[in-house]
Amino acid sequence: MSLSNDIARILMEMLENNGTTEIQRNELAQSLGCVPSQINYVISSRFTPEQGYIVESRRGGGGYIKITRVNLDRPSLIMHTVNYIGDAIDFATCHANVMNLLHNGAVTAQSAKLLLAATGENALKNLPAPVRDRIRASILKQMLISIQKG
Repeated sequence: MSLSNDIARILMEMLENNGTTEIQRNELAQSLGCVPSQINYVISSRFTPEQGYIVESRRGGGGYIKITRVNLDRPSLIMHTVNYIGDAIDFATCHANVMNLLHNGAVTAQSAKLLLAATGENALKNLPAPVRDRIRASILKQMLISIQKG
């Protein structure tokens, strides 16, 4: 198992109790025998808004970091996602958003498959590259709004 996976697992365990955790980046790095930038990497890649987390940090004092899992009801989570998407979204970010919605029960497995099929590279391959991410965002938002309305 990689160090990044170990760090992510430890942070997830810390979040299990109440959905929030506060860490001193330097202390965690020292206890794991790694550099603080490794902690930053894991947080920035695995605890992102599209994956359902809010990360607050403060410089100094060992690098305090607070991670909070966003717990919203189904309609609120869908609308939070729609508002987060913006004017353009790449497929990797789109995929992460859909998986977060699935993981939190906001969409069914079948809906997730349809969302990913409609926004995937195969569906949009005939569009010029500069336009693709804007069209993907529009499709994803409209489909999510439709799901939210029932």
